[in-house]
Amino acid sequence: MATFVDRVLIHARAGNGGNGCASVHREKFKPLGGPDGGNGGRGGDIVAVVDPHITTLLEFHRSPHRAGGNGRPGQGSHRNGAEGEDVVLRVPSGTQVTTTSGEVLADLVSAGEQFVIARGGRGGLGNAALASPRRKAPGFALLGEPGEQREIILELKTVADVALVGYPSAGKSSLIAAMSAARPKIADYPFTTLVPNLGVVTAGEVVYTIADVPGLIPGASQGKGLGLEFLRHVERCQVLAHVIDCATLEPGRDPVADLDVIEAELAAYGGLQDRPRVVVLNKIDLPDGWTMADLVTPALVERGYPIFPVSAVTREGLRALSFALAERVQQSRAVTVEASAPRIVIRPVDDQGFTVVREGDAFRVRGQRPERWVRQTDFSNDEAVGYLGDRLARLGVEEELVRLGAQPGNEVRVGSDDNAVVFDWYPTIGSVSHQGPRGTDVRLDLDQRDLVDGGEDDGID
Repeated sequence: MATFVDRVLIHARAGNGGNGCASVHREKFKPLGGPDGGNGGRGGDIVAVVDPHITTLLEFHRSPHRAGGNGRPGQGSHRNGAEGEDVVLRVPSGTQVTTTSGEVLADLVSAGEQFVIARGGRGGLGNAALASPRRKAPGFALLGEPGEQREIILELKTVADVALVGYPSAGKSSLIAAMSAARPKIADYPFTTLVPNLGVVTAGEVVYTIADVPGLIPGASQGKGLGLEFLRHVERCQVLAHVIDCATLEPGRDPVADLDVIEAELAAYGGLQDRPRVVVLNKIDLPDGWTMADLVTPALVERGYPIFPVSAVTREGLRALSFALAERVQQSRAVTVEASAPRIVIRPVDDQGFTVVREGDAFRVRGQRPERWVRQTDFSNDEAVGYLGDRLARLGVEEELVRLGAQPGNEVRVGSDDNAVVFDWYPTIGSVSHQGPRGTDVRLDLDQRDLVDGGEDDGID
């Protein structure tokens, strides 16, 4: 059973907004009490929040479907509906929120930092909020909007100052255990470490974290071994420490070749060229290890690497290594201090404009506002449909249809192909009085063809 999960697909469905209420105040001796329908409640959001006590995404691996609470409908006597309950996803520090196509939506690092993955639908307005001098007692209310539905990926990238990288069994786990209070699993076979281990190291006044990244092998950047599973955990580390086994018994292996292989994999993965590096020659407590370390040091120094011969068993050289890493961590922190503020990604919303496109004999209207208005309309109520027509006319949709050559009776589609509302358009509907019983709009009962042809209008101005 998986105990460490660092990448999950989340199916998020925010709550729907509650419907508004169409109600008229009724009280003895007050026959004209006026509209008093309340607004519907907002649907619950799906929110990701950084919790420093969480270290894995295992919870979301087991239950990837999350749904927010629905808003309650409004009621009479100006009572608004209750808001839907938000669903909070507590994620580890270092969690990146991306779309399934790879677009980064948020990078959550600081404790308490949050990002709204899916927003709950707005509650519909009740008829009290819709009342106006022209429409004193609306016989309709607006429907609540559906909540957003999104598929997003949560990807954990370990937040540490130093990453220990190297071949399996190079001694990384032994090294982190000797330098910190971490107690990773240690054994004499490859791929002992199956999850990143974190340790806290104190060197003088500097405290930093060090990560033991599971072993890399040739082809790791293409997914071989545990490569792609854990290379992402190196991305956030400020300093890379190559841990090289100077006492390996495998044929064809030597410290310089091991270093070249790991560097090639890091280069193929990309984005790590600017990280300072040190080389840790481990296992010098063994005779062969000390001899090998002494032999390869000149070649590595010539390449410009700082060299630190150490032994995780006898702790020889660990103090010098610890302070050297602390110095480089301090330098990296000084450079990145201005860029360390949480990054906020704002999704732009076009809430003003609209477009009208001709599709053969039909026309399609797209835009945040007209599509939202369609979702809010109760098409079983003629007055609500007339109100939608008024809103679209005020927005300028009718003028744009006329400009594009729309003729009476042409089909107009509002919205996308899979969720469009289709109706027949008549340009004179906005010029006719709509007064009538509540819930009705006399414009929808007229013979539109007569109005367009200039015929009788039944005496309605």
